[in-house]
Amino acid sequence: MQTTYNTVGVIGAGAMGRGIAQIAAQAGSTVRLYDTQAPAIAKARDELHAQWDRLAGKGRMDSQAVAACKSRLQAASALQELADCDLVVEAIVERLDVKKSLFSQLEEVVRPGCVLATNTSSLSVTAIAAGLKQPQRFAGYHFFNPVPLMKVVEVIAGLKTDPAVCAGLAEYARQMGHTPVQAQDTPGFIVNHAGRGYGTEALRIVSEGITDFATIDRILRDQAGFKLGPFELMDLTALDVSHPVMESIYQQYYDEPRYRPSVITAQRLAGGVVGRKVGEGFYRYVEGKAQIAPEPAAPQVAEMPPVWVSTRAARKSELYQLLKDLGAKIETGQSPSPTALTLVAPLGFDITTVAVVERLDPARTVGIDMLIDDAATKRRVIATNPATREDMRDAAHALLARDGKPVSVIRDSGGFVTQRVVATIVNIASDICQQRICSPADLETAVTLGLGYPLGPLAMGNRWGPTNILEVLFNMQTVYGDPRYRPSPWLRRRGAIGLSLMHEES
Repeated sequence: MQTTYNTVGVIGAGAMGRGIAQIAAQAGSTVRLYDTQAPAIAKARDELHAQWDRLAGKGRMDSQAVAACKSRLQAASALQELADCDLVVEAIVERLDVKKSLFSQLEEVVRPGCVLATNTSSLSVTAIAAGLKQPQRFAGYHFFNPVPLMKVVEVIAGLKTDPAVCAGLAEYARQMGHTPVQAQDTPGFIVNHAGRGYGTEALRIVSEGITDFATIDRILRDQAGFKLGPFELMDLTALDVSHPVMESIYQQYYDEPRYRPSVITAQRLAGGVVGRKVGEGFYRYVEGKAQIAPEPAAPQVAEMPPVWVSTRAARKSELYQLLKDLGAKIETGQSPSPTALTLVAPLGFDITTVAVVERLDPARTVGIDMLIDDAATKRRVIATNPATREDMRDAAHALLARDGKPVSVIRDSGGFVTQRVVATIVNIASDICQQRICSPADLETAVTLGLGYPLGPLAMGNRWGPTNILEVLFNMQTVYGDPRYRPSPWLRRRGAIGLSLMHEES
């Protein structure tokens, strides 16, 4: 089997190094696995042999291929044994000083044409290469855990990296069965940078007392189609991993407000409440299963009031059709009658502001999130304002749950949960394109494969409307006066002229 790199050194026999060694051997390369701890190499070799045997047992590899992979995996007891490698990939601790020291040693060992690569997830590739005599042959090669299953790899050019090095690494990623994406050397690269919007905005919503962890997870799963809610995801990855990444990217971007970490995760990390692996995080786990209280049933309402819909409501015609399908008595006058439940559907604005601006009675005003077409969601979300009467809240809840679709009730805020999180994701992604960190196509690929989002962030903006996303951001910026909601110029231009967000500038 012909590969770009015939002999590959892998330094670090932990989960990442082991995974890289596995797919490199399966691609046909001879792999020399090195670790400062000899027992770690032996353990990794045994685990890889067992993994290949399991794949054979499942019919995914034949016995000849398994034998070949085992023969190509070799233990290296010293760095000198990597001297004839064509490529060396480092997958050790995330410390700049340790990585720099390692590559300085490696440069004295390997041949001049050998490519050196770091699997760093958060450190500057340029900074790691700064002391090297040949920084042009050094690049970032960021895999995701578990490496054999996460099919994307970020290829990162440092300031002095030869473009041919990145081209070779990208081709080799394809030979290993992975999809390469090209990134500039910026904090978080693509995936960890683009992923800032999901968890950090959800944490802000909790910190504002809008609703709780479980409700946010339900909303983002059922309304926007995410596989895991942000708090489920943070429990899975563990806060001792995710919170330092939040802090690192925030600090490396010189305290950019969009990436501001949360005191909620800082406190939980300090208390050791880091996630599923310790049995307690945002949820408590029993035998690996999250213990979540069931949702309250929809209230019983003896007499349903008539419903009046704001003339400024988003997706107004669709909302009218929904209410008709649910059997509501709909008022169509210029203003609501004194007994009517008043429904508003703002984008980005809080319910209180809408009631005041439209001169509606706040006590009878309830908001509904209509960013996404109701037919495309598995959940509806309504929001009260501080003056909303309980009977009006309950009437809205009961009415909108008539067809069996669950309804979440949250407190007033600028923007609903899905609006805020999706708009933040799209805005950060647009800013990545604005900075030319990567191409829009690579951004979409990296996020869908690396984060498992239902759509790439730019595709989310396309599906739910660039102008709608912009309206959410502009209105939230008005409500909060916070620069974290400042729309990216890249997004503003596309929203203003109606072009697809996937359109690349020439």
